[in-house]
Amino acid sequence: MGDIPRGNRPLSPFMIGPYYRLQITSISSIMVRITGIALMGAVCLVVAWLLAAASSETAFGVVDGLLRSFVGDIVMFLATWALWYHALGRLRHVVWDFGYCLNIETAQKLGWGMFAGATVLAVLTAIVF
Repeated sequence: MGDIPRGNRPLSPFMIGPYYRLQITSISSIMVRITGIALMGAVCLVVAWLLAAASSETAFGVVDGLLRSFVGDIVMFLATWALWYHALGRLRHVVWDFGYCLNIETAQKLGWGMFAGATVLAVLTAIVF
């Protein structure tokens, strides 16, 4: 097997670019995974806030001050966006599991709709809460 000529073919990490163009469906699928990981970090922040509230007034003041700062507001808004995006991605997969919206044009529209929908829902959540 070692002497089989493989040609001058690139390996998979080098496929993006001249050989493969990223599509919105693959980008949105990757983003669902990234938002899932990011949400674990947001959950850790909320748990730290609850633990600080249960431990002492000083610890709560530090963590609460961090989460209510400008940086904390941005982090929590991005976490809200990630939560909505992840939820819409899961909903899209449920729709696909039932066999609907599987044609390429509709799948691409769903991918763009996830970005737009998560943004609109995150802004509405920030306004309401």
